[in-house]
Amino acid sequence: MRPPARARHERRPVPGLVWGVYLPRAADAGAFSLATYGIPMLVLATTGSAVWTGLAFAMEWIPRLAVVTFAGTLVDRHGPARVFRLACILRALVVLAVAVVLPVQSGGTEVTAMVLAAASGGLNQFSYVAAETTGADVSRRAGSRAHRVQSVLLGVDQTALLAGPALAGLLVQWTGSTGLLTMCATFSLLAAVLTPRQLAPRKTSSPADAVPAPGLRTGWTVLRRRPALAWLVGGLAVSNLSVGVLQAATPVIVVRQLGYSTGSVGLIWSAAAVASLLVVAACRAAISRWGLWPVGAVSATVAAGACLAVAQATTYSAYLVLVAVLMAGEGGLTMVLRTLRSHLIPAQVFGATLALTILLLLAPFPLAGLLVAAVPPDRLGHALGVCAVVQALALTVTFARVRTLPGLRPTRL
Repeated sequence: MRPPARARHERRPVPGLVWGVYLPRAADAGAFSLATYGIPMLVLATTGSAVWTGLAFAMEWIPRLAVVTFAGTLVDRHGPARVFRLACILRALVVLAVAVVLPVQSGGTEVTAMVLAAASGGLNQFSYVAAETTGADVSRRAGSRAHRVQSVLLGVDQTALLAGPALAGLLVQWTGSTGLLTMCATFSLLAAVLTPRQLAPRKTSSPADAVPAPGLRTGWTVLRRRPALAWLVGGLAVSNLSVGVLQAATPVIVVRQLGYSTGSVGLIWSAAAVASLLVVAACRAAISRWGLWPVGAVSATVAAGACLAVAQATTYSAYLVLVAVLMAGEGGLTMVLRTLRSHLIPAQVFGATLALTILLLLAPFPLAGLLVAAVPPDRLGHALGVCAVVQALALTVTFARVRTLPGLRPTRL
């Protein structure tokens, strides 16, 4: 007896995943990782200032918030492949230009670094929204295997985070700005070359379902109709303040307080990526067996507990281990969020709704950079401790609230 048509469709492999999705995503994630973690390290190595380092971190994230809605609208109108390719090409041109200018500057390098941080941050957002939209399209076509596709995509991102920060730290330490920016441009161009014209046409349920003017209003409407997604995004937004403070403060804490090199900063984030990669692989089987809610609740507990502990760390080894545990918990939460988004957001307005969720999730990061710039370096541990308490409370309330809501309740996928 032949299986039902829907079952046959769900088991059918999605074509072109490796060359059309995974490899361009990997190259873009490499460029993204080098820019996100390398630019603050470059600023610290150039200026020796915690204030400039915090400002550089903030300048990477403020443009991302400013352009995210526009990025979602462009993706919905013109398709993710076109937006992704253009963003990667422009990012390569920007970083190559700065790679030529920065070494010959006799003054004003701080201003150039801020411009670089802002430009790369904005272009990173365009490529990220386009890549996430492509991933959601593929997940939707994968049916009940959506979380498996998302686990591969998240694994690609975590692998880039494994190599990116360590490579960025070594490049800053041994080659300065030239090596870091050239490598970032190489990954960007590779992503643009590998991107196909369009993996597959995006489907709309019916003409009546189409939204003529996607934007923030559309995104808010979708979130209101999907309370599980809204609560999860809200909880993770609060949690991201702790993650942002940790990311912005780590170069200062490791280099200025613990006396280690920028390469050691990169090693911390690479160790964190290894832990996240292992957790993502475990979450793939765990979600299939127990569902989204139990996996999310355990991940939230691990992340909150590790953040409370890392604020008290006084040695490099303890700091490295606790950051790795924290980011492992964050990896589990990200896996849950991406799977839920691919299930609950309609395809025809995915870009606009994704843009709103990204806006909410990233809003704490520039605030974290400004906080690190304002707080004296010897008080950063206390600031992180306060943020960790707020994070623990937010995640507790979030998962208590969504336990009985459709979408995240403990049912198997």
